[in-house]
Amino acid sequence: MWQAIRRWFDPADMRAVGETPDYRFSLANERTFLAWLRTSLALVGGGLAAAQFLPPLAVDHLRETIAVTLLLLGAAVAVRAVDHWARTERAIRLGEELPASRFPAILALSVGAGAVLLVIAVLSRAVGEQ
Repeated sequence: MWQAIRRWFDPADMRAVGETPDYRFSLANERTFLAWLRTSLALVGGGLAAAQFLPPLAVDHLRETIAVTLLLLGAAVAVRAVDHWARTERAIRLGEELPASRFPAILALSVGAGAVLLVIAVLSRAVGEQ
């Protein structure tokens, strides 16, 4: 595990493996990495917005649960992004198959569950105001 983390910070180690690929593939990998980082930032922003702007909800600590979940998910996406970028770059350089990942499915289900929680929060507030 530590060796993989060390690779994230050592470009020379990455370049020492395999052959230099067509730059288009490395740049495409980098664009994918940046897209994951944008997703991470959006989740963090959503978590901060939930913490600051959602009113207290009928269900105890639902607002805080939503905020913390979004913040943690944003952090997980950022870490996963750099790990996937490094593993993909290594595979490209070695001419191997690109690494498969369940993370996009996990992220999609998590965001969907979060959306359901938000719907519950909005509906519970609407019912409570009547």
